[in-house]
Formats: sequence, structure tokens, C-alpha cells
Amino acid sequence: MLEELFVSRVRVKILQLFLSAPTNALFHVREIVRRVSEEINAVRRELARMEKFGMVSSEWRANRRLYEFRRDYLFYKELLSLVAKTSGLGGNLIKNKNKLGKIKFIFVSTKFVKGLPAGSEDVNLLVVGSIVLPELQSIIADEQAKREAEINYSFMDEAEFKFRVKRRDSFILKVLMQPKIMLIGDEDELLEGVVA
Repeated sequence: MLEELFVSRVRVKILQLFLSAPTNALFHVREIVRRVSEEINAVRRELARMEKFGMVSSEWRANRRLYEFRRDYLFYKELLSLVAKTSGLGGNLIKNKNKLGKIKFIFVSTKFVKGLPAGSEDVNLLVVGSIVLPELQSIIADEQAKREAEINYSFMDEAEFKFRVKRRDSFILKVLMQPKIMLIGDEDELLEGVVA
């Protein structure tokens, strides 16, 4: 089954496009070609293969064939996690990990990765460790400019994090219990002391 996932550079670019777009985003072939900067025949070939494997579905609307990534695809969550770690905000945070200080945990909310609207109290990103704040703020500012939207994030050192978990702080419990994609660190270790 792994052969169907990563067979070409074009497939990787199409996966990144679909999985970093808002949930239920529909794309026309020419729009995909423009966004992934690949030849139309290569894109069509990959879309046909992806549809055959059940990764995407297509429908006709007004003489245009539109494609959508299937959220019920067997490896959807794993692919979403891979894309979150290799592109956009997640990719930049991982790439610049050493500049950010001594990081223990970083995660992004699944809602954020899927491009779903967040509530005013939702936290899109949590960073725990000895953080070089100007570096973190610069990466987040760049991503906010690209998205033309604010990213709600929180950061704290490890001592504060452990203290808040131990005290069962309602803010930190809510943030930790949301669906998430770990960028740095182990989720089991992150949730130690939370789930008893």
C-alpha cells in the first residue's frame, strides 16, 4: 500500500496542496497545475492514479471536473501529519528548531492544520521549552502574513508547563485535550500527569 503514497514529486506537491487547504476544498485541474507548478499531463496522470487508489474523488460542475481529497482515505491522518511537519508553519518551526532555543514540545491543533475556523479561545500552536521569543514571533509573523489571518499561539517554559499541568489549570487542560499534531516531542510524554 505504501507504493500508492509517494511515487513522484508531482504526487507530493498535490498532496501538500490538498492537505494544507481548508477542509472540503475543491480544485480544478488548471488551478492545481498553477499552484504546484507542474505540467498539466503530469497532474492529470497523478489525479487519475490518486482517484483509483481512493485518495481523491472528483465531480463535474458546470463542465469542470473538480477534485477533493477524501477525508475517509485510510492514511488521511498520517498524511495530514506529514504535510503539517514538512510545509507551512510546522515545516518552518521544525526547520528552525535550533534557532528557537531548547524546545521540549511543539504541537499544532488539527483544526488549524485542516484550515477550519477557530474560536477566539482556541490555541492553534503550543510551544514548551526555553524559547528564543524573537525567533518564534518572526516565524509566526511570516505565516500570519501568508495566511492573512492571526495565529493564536501560546508558549511557556517547562517549569510553568509542569506546574500548570499539576495544578490542573483549565486553560492548559483544554489546550492539551484538543486534537493535535505533534511537531516536536512525544505526545505520551506531553500528556503525562494529564490523563490519570
